[in-house]
Amino acid sequence: MSSAVPPFPARIELRGEGLVLRDWTEADVPAMPDLFDHPDIAYWTPIVSPFDHAAAVTRLERDRRMRADGTTVLLAITVDGHAPLGEVMLRRLPDGGEIGYAVGPAHRGQGLAVRAVRVMAEYAFDELGMERVVLELEAENAASVAVATKAGFTLLDVPLIEGEEKGRPFVLQTWGLSRSS
Repeated sequence: MSSAVPPFPARIELRGEGLVLRDWTEADVPAMPDLFDHPDIAYWTPIVSPFDHAAAVTRLERDRRMRADGTTVLLAITVDGHAPLGEVMLRRLPDGGEIGYAVGPAHRGQGLAVRAVRVMAEYAFDELGMERVVLELEAENAASVAVATKAGFTLLDVPLIEGEEKGRPFVLQTWGLSRSS
């Protein structure tokens, strides 16, 4: 990104919807494999697999570099500011932001992803001045389509995004939420 893009704040803590979204810390590294080393996460997300202690350390370092570069921020999803239950991401795009998320298998079914996406979208709109945020998901990922719908996103009439990740081809739909929504 150009130098015109400011870095994200060194510390971020967002509260809302019964959640506390907070910075990842070194103390979270032991918990990260239980959250991210799962076949669903390996299949549907670009998160490295297998996800072990070394992958957790690398992810924490990458998070800090991307935040300092002003491109992306990754926050732990918690209910109380303590134990991480998953992650929510915000990446700056030329015309807004992209949100992504992953919830650990033991913590699914509690609406964590929907709530985290809504809190992150509010941050993007209110604190960063973004006009629109998007989710990019595969149509076959029923859980993520449900998150998009429940969080108020609508399927946009834009070209599909085709690519390959971990040797698997994918086709992503773009779902959007505007500040005025």
